[in-house]
Parts: sequence; structure tokens; C-alpha cells
Amino acid sequence: MTTTYAVLSEGLEKRFGAVHALRGLDLAVAEGTVCGLLGANGAGKTTAVRLLTTLLRPDGGSARVAGHDLVREAAAVRRRIAVTGQYASVDGDLTGRENLRLFARLHRVRGPAARAGELLELFGLTEAADCRASTYSGGMRRRLDLAASLIRRPDVLFLDEPTTGLDPASRARIRRAVLELRAEGTTVLLTTQYLDEADQLADDIVLVDRGRVAHTGSPAQLKSLVGSHVEAVVADAGTLPRAAAVLDRLTGREPVFDRGRNAVAAVTTDPTLTLPRLVRELDAVGVPLLDAGIRPPTLDDVFLRLTGDTADSKEPVA
Repeated sequence: MTTTYAVLSEGLEKRFGAVHALRGLDLAVAEGTVCGLLGANGAGKTTAVRLLTTLLRPDGGSARVAGHDLVREAAAVRRRIAVTGQYASVDGDLTGRENLRLFARLHRVRGPAARAGELLELFGLTEAADCRASTYSGGMRRRLDLAASLIRRPDVLFLDEPTTGLDPASRARIRRAVLELRAEGTTVLLTTQYLDEADQLADDIVLVDRGRVAHTGSPAQLKSLVGSHVEAVVADAGTLPRAAAVLDRLTGREPVFDRGRNAVAAVTTDPTLTLPRLVRELDAVGVPLLDAGIRPPTLDDVFLRLTGDTADSKEPVA
């Protein structure tokens, strides 16, 4: 079966004076999926979003978004996408319902009142629909902003850190909305500071480092590159060398000691290594344990292990 891509870029380049923000960015986001674009501050994420949404013009490379060329068909791209950033753009003097009806009329949506009602319900804003947006909390304003961006049911939705600074309840509502949009066929490209959010939402992750794609794959695939954390805490410090030898043999990695805790740890990519087996192997060589564990990797582990320090590559703010 042939994969159709909602976002496809090759060698995207962007400079801001002496700063080379993007150095040949290659993306392939399949239709109807959620793609998490992750990277340290200054890695190029926001620049990539600005390019792909036609807010900036690339200095090199090419891209197609929703089937249209990013440069030659910029107007057509804009008709097929929606963008929501970190800050709400709704009118505080209007009610939530009035804001959505206004956006619906601007986009010539049929049945603006009905569409506004659908979105108010989707984002849990029905009770506050007739209150002025200036009275909304930050989370409510962000949800209203996202609802406004969905007035036209876009083919591709770009979310640039939409939940930054929100309370857990507001973040959860936005996450549920993203999953519903994917179920309806909308493609979502998401940047976020919350790696657990990307882990829950994204079908694929793209790690950006210094303006290039460093790694790509599903959350599970990227975690498999990093491996699980294996640790043994022993009752007798004198048995640490024996415990380390066991971990070395089981993981094939050089163990690391934490002598203050009488602990030794290593990383394994072997999915067959289980906690019962680890305990049996340690018991067989006479290592009395206080604790032992095998912790699967998180996306935080992936991020720290697979991306470099971008402190010298500052991404311009615009």
C-alpha cells in the first residue's frame, strides 16, 4: 500500500543572517497521523513550522503541504492548513461563541452557529460560551484559540507548543481533541515541551538537532535505540563487583557504580531480560539484594541520549 504524505520536505534551508537555523530538513508526515517534532530550544522546530505554514520563505530545498508546493502554491497551502501557537489570538471583548461565529463568517463556513456549537462542546467551553473571552482562564483561552483554528476542518493542523503553561486538565482536553481530529482524518504536526505528551499522542517522532533531522521513528522504535535501565542495589558493598559482573554479562554494557547507594546499573536493549531472571542470576552468585529493577526508557531518555547540545545554535524569535 502506497503511503500518501500530508507534509513532505527535502533539504529545507533557512538562514537569519549568520545563524543557519535549518540545514537541510527532511520530513515525511503521513496523512491522518500525529507527528511530534521535538528538539532543544534553538534546534529549528519553530522555524520549520513557520516555513511549512508559509509564514517564512525557505532559502533552499522544497516542500509540499497538503499536496501543494510550499512556494509556488502558498495560497493553496494556506487554504488547507490551520495553525495554533503558544498564545491565544481571540478577541477578549467578544464571547467565546461570538469569536467562533466571527471566524466562521470570515472563512465563509456554512452554518456558522452550528459549527461554533460543535467546537464549544468539543473543547468543553459550552458553559462559558456566552462569557467574554477576557474572563477566561489561560487554559480556556488556549482551547478557544484552538477551536477557532479548526473552524474550517483543516487537512493539516500545526500545533506549536499549544499546551505550554497550561494546567493538567486543560492539557488533557487538548490531547483528547487532537486524538479526535486524527480519528477524523486530520494530520497533526505537533511541537511540545512535554515529552510525555508526544509519547501519548504521536504516531511518529522526529528529533531535530541543529537544524537537521537527527532521528525519526515511532516512540517505541526510538526507545528501543536507547534501551532499558537495569539496576541492582546490594545489601553488602563487598558484593558490588560480583553484581557488576552479572550486569555486564546480561547487558553487554559496562556497568556504572553508585557507591553511595551500594548500587550498580547498566543499559540493555535486550527485550528478553526480565526482572525475575536478573534476581535469579544475582542470587546464583551470592549477591544479597535490597532492591532491583528494570525501567523501560522514556522519551526524556531518548531526547537526552540522541540529541546534542544546541546551546550554540540559537533559533531566532519572531
